[in-house]
Amino acid sequence: MEKAGRGSEGGPRGPVLHIVVVGFHHKKGCQVEFSYPPLIPGDGHDSHTLPEEWKYLPFLALPDGAHNYQEDTVFFHLPPRNGNGATVYGISCYRQIEAKALKVRQADVTRETVQKSVCVLSKLPLYGLLQAKLQLITHAYFEEKDFSQISILKELYDHMNSSLSGTSLEGSQVYLGLSPRDLVLHFRHKVLILFKLILLEKKVLFYISPVNKLVGALMTVLSLFPGMIEHGLSDCSQYRPRKSMSEDAGLQESNPPADDFVSGSASNMSNTNLGTVKKIIAGNHGGDASIKTEKPFFQLEHDSSKGQEPSDTNQYLKPPSRPSPESSESDWETLDPSVLEDPNLKERELVGSDQTNLFPKDSVPSNSTPITVQPQANMGQVVLIPGLISGLEEDHYGMPLAIFTKGYLCLPYMALQQHHLLSDVTVRGFVAGATNILFRQQKHLSDAIVEVEEALIQIHDPELRKLLNPTTADLRFADYLVKHVTENRDDVFLDGTGWEGGDEWIRAQFAVYIHALLAATLQLDNEKILSDYGTTFVTAWKNTHNYRVWNSNKHPALAEINPNHPFQGQYSVSDMKLRFSHSVQNSERGKKIGNVMVTTSRNVVQTGKAVGPEQSIA
Repeated sequence: MEKAGRGSEGGPRGPVLHIVVVGFHHKKGCQVEFSYPPLIPGDGHDSHTLPEEWKYLPFLALPDGAHNYQEDTVFFHLPPRNGNGATVYGISCYRQIEAKALKVRQADVTRETVQKSVCVLSKLPLYGLLQAKLQLITHAYFEEKDFSQISILKELYDHMNSSLSGTSLEGSQVYLGLSPRDLVLHFRHKVLILFKLILLEKKVLFYISPVNKLVGALMTVLSLFPGMIEHGLSDCSQYRPRKSMSEDAGLQESNPPADDFVSGSASNMSNTNLGTVKKIIAGNHGGDASIKTEKPFFQLEHDSSKGQEPSDTNQYLKPPSRPSPESSESDWETLDPSVLEDPNLKERELVGSDQTNLFPKDSVPSNSTPITVQPQANMGQVVLIPGLISGLEEDHYGMPLAIFTKGYLCLPYMALQQHHLLSDVTVRGFVAGATNILFRQQKHLSDAIVEVEEALIQIHDPELRKLLNPTTADLRFADYLVKHVTENRDDVFLDGTGWEGGDEWIRAQFAVYIHALLAATLQLDNEKILSDYGTTFVTAWKNTHNYRVWNSNKHPALAEINPNHPFQGQYSVSDMKLRFSHSVQNSERGKKIGNVMVTTSRNVVQTGKAVGPEQSIA
């Protein structure tokens, strides 16, 4: 019988592609020190060479500011190699150790501490499961105090590939370590706002440090979407790393020297913003992080007729290699059937092509039936299917929704070297996590910033805030979740045997919510039904890519779903209290009123006399 971990030709047969060790070198910065099997076929296990698509791997596996923590965990996503295949899921365990504790100290160890990450690159999104195994091995690897002892890493590779398979996605272990219960306890009623924000495919940035808190919160939010973790992220990292120093705005193509590296806050070319550059010592992983200079990098002069690029910054700012997409929907999704007769069609690259508008819009007759091309499963044949195809493995309800497809990225942790993706014209949106304050300061590059520590959602656009303002039924739904979680806090849920208020129960409630919402959009006379979900929200959602893909196909299972909001009903006094509580928690004016009420109550208790509102406010 053939060994489970390796194929007859040496290729990986299991879900784990590589085990990688990333270290911080005092001169070269973050670099790959070991990989098994080698990242580049034919290279040695100790080669530092990286595939072009994975050039950011060292900075993702060994995160910015890692020196501030003894250990940390990172989830990250890499694009597929050669533009083919699906997302590669990275799980990295970071640790640091005092150099004097090493039994074997290499010559290049010149600092007081040694920082390294052990990383698993997998084809399956088993974040928590792989993390649990990896943490044990990383601990054992460091306990050796001799990093040349790599046999334990090779054993880890073989063990994971022999014990894991595609069926691992079918059980609850795919959610290991992702706790919606903790999320609801922390964000409370705002969890539903996060859910609907992602449904609208907005640019959402999560911010907190250390990284394990960041990736845990972000991935837990995504776990609320039915089927999203299991099957909805296979296309979520289709981005192109920059290939030259000029495109990188000063960032070197691969491992930068420790002297310095430059990161530009490059805004979208269409915006007239002042960019800044911060020169940061790459040695921030080693504990010497300091900002050396901050100076204007470039400034786009406002011109009502056209945007001009300063001549002295041409080496940094280049126009996009292809025109900006006119919409979030590319034309390959709605092809005229006559186009399929073109004998040269198969030679064209439909996905990842340098031409965004491969088929002009006027070439699609308005009365023609939309046709898409998709390989027939297990037969290798090409079939014509009406409607739009997500490319994801869907259930009878059309789940997971095609949110993270066609340039909408999911990057649980985003390295500083990937900053350009926030303004890349080929990226139509993102849900990304960052620990570096530079990301948070660039507010114009995102629609919302989620401050995880404070459970605060900063939405910049007033119109978007109105869209996401929860309806009365939504507030009831959120309050139902919060009450079940908080009231059952000290009971059987602690040992995982409970149901109501537990992790699986919360995911089930969101599944009921999204199924009912989808069913409501299919009703003929649905204005009253949709008002419970937010009429303006639903109108905006119907214009998103994920809804158009879902709506273009039939989902018979939804016929059995009640389209009414799970918490519809007549307005009551308790609803007024809910609305007031929500306003107090989420607006500056509300917070001021809340403070006045607290002050008034305190004065009544102390003096027995009520203080007038005008006195309290004054």
